[in-house]
Amino acid sequence: MTPGALTTAVSPGAGAVIRPVDWKSDAMAARRRARYAADRRLKIYGMVAIAFAIGFLAILITTLSFTGYRAFVQTMATVEIDLSEAEVDRDNLMDANWRGIVRGALRKQVAELPRSLERDFFGIFTSSAHFIVRDAVIADPGRLGRTSTFAIPLSDPLDQLAKGQINPELPESQRRVNDVQIKYYEEIESKGLISQPFNWGLFFNADSRFPELAGLAGAITGSFWVLLVCFLISFPVGIAAAIYLEEFAPKNRITDIIEININNLAAVPSVVFGLLGLAVFLGWFGLPRSAPFVGGLVLSLMTLPTMIIVTRASLKSVPSSIREAALGIGASKHEAIFHHILPLAMPSVMTGTIIGLAQALGETAPLLLIGMNAFITSPPGDVFEASTALPTQIYIWADSPERGFVARTSAAILVLLGFLVAMNAIAVFLRQRFERRW
Repeated sequence: MTPGALTTAVSPGAGAVIRPVDWKSDAMAARRRARYAADRRLKIYGMVAIAFAIGFLAILITTLSFTGYRAFVQTMATVEIDLSEAEVDRDNLMDANWRGIVRGALRKQVAELPRSLERDFFGIFTSSAHFIVRDAVIADPGRLGRTSTFAIPLSDPLDQLAKGQINPELPESQRRVNDVQIKYYEEIESKGLISQPFNWGLFFNADSRFPELAGLAGAITGSFWVLLVCFLISFPVGIAAAIYLEEFAPKNRITDIIEININNLAAVPSVVFGLLGLAVFLGWFGLPRSAPFVGGLVLSLMTLPTMIIVTRASLKSVPSSIREAALGIGASKHEAIFHHILPLAMPSVMTGTIIGLAQALGETAPLLLIGMNAFITSPPGDVFEASTALPTQIYIWADSPERGFVARTSAAILVLLGFLVAMNAIAVFLRQRFERRW
C-alpha cells in the first residue's frame, strides 16, 4: 500500500471487499475542490441575502426620511400683537374677539391690503390662528396689557410653498397657491418674519383636519394605554400558564391538545383577534368602542400565545441541576420554581415580553376593527376614553386626501419605527445584562 492510502470497505458484512483509497489522488482532490466550492457558494448566498435585506431596509428608511423630514419642521410667521388696547375681559378670556384681534395684527404685516384681497391674504395663515393666540394668552395671562410675539403656523399650501414643494413658476391654475398669496408671502418673508423651527407640534398636538396643526400626541398616548393594558394582562397570565404547563400539568392528551392550540394561536392572523374583540368585547360585553382598554384586551389575546411559548422555552433553558439541587435541600416545588428557576429564566422572559409588546405596538388590523381609527382631537385621559394608536393614526393620515398629510404619514412611520427600535434595543440590553451562561 502506498503512503497516504487508506483502506475502506465498499460493502458491509463478513464478505466485505477492502480496497485502498488514495486521498492524494486527482479524484479525491477534485471532490475536495467541489466541497470547498459548495462551502464558498453557501457563504456567498448568505452574504447576498444579507446585502439584499440591508439594501431594502436602506431604501425603506431613505424613502421615508426623504418624504417625512419636511414634517419635522413647520413654517411659522412671527407676529407681534398689541394686547394693551384690545378689548379683552380678563375674567372671560374665552369670549373675547380673538379672530378680530389676530386679523387686525396680521393686516399690519403688509403695506396695503384691499378688502377684496383679505380672503386670499388670511388664507396664508392657518385658520386656527385665533385659537392659538387665545390658548397662549389663557396659559400666560401676563401677556395682556402689552405687546407680545406669537408664532402662527402658515396654512398647509403656504407651508408646502416655503418648503419648495410647490413651484411658483407654474401657471396659477396648476398650483394650490394663487399669485396674490405668493405676493403677500414674499412681502412678509422679506421682513424676516418667516421661520422654520422644529415642529414640536408633531409630538404635542392631537389630530386635526388641518395638516399644519395635526400631531401624534393622541396616538402616542393611546398606544401607551394600549400597551399598558396588554402588559398587565399578558405578562402575569402568560407566565402563570407557562409555569403550569411546564412544571405542574400532567403529560396527557388534554395538555397535548392545549399545547397544540397555543402553538396554532401564535400563527393566527391578527385580524382574527380583531374580529374576536369586535364580537366579544364590544358585542357581548358592551365595552366602549375605540377605547384603549378594549385595544389592550385584544392585543393581549394576540400576545399571550407568544408569551407562553417564550416563557416555557426560558424555563426549559434553566439546567435541571438547579431544580434538582433546590429539591434536594428540602425546597418545595413552588419554592424551587419561584426562588430559583423563574429568576434565572426571567431575563429571557423579559426579552420575549418586550419583543411581544413591540409586535403588538405595530398591529393595525385588530385596532381598526374595534374602532380605534376615529377622529379624536384630544389625547385620552384614561383607558376608557376614545383614542387612536400610532398604527391607526398612520392609516388615517395615509387615507387623507390632503397633500400635507403625505409628509406627516412618513414622519409618523419613522416615529413608530423609532419606538420599535428602542424597545428591541431594550430587549437586547436586558438579555446581555442579566443573561446567565451555563
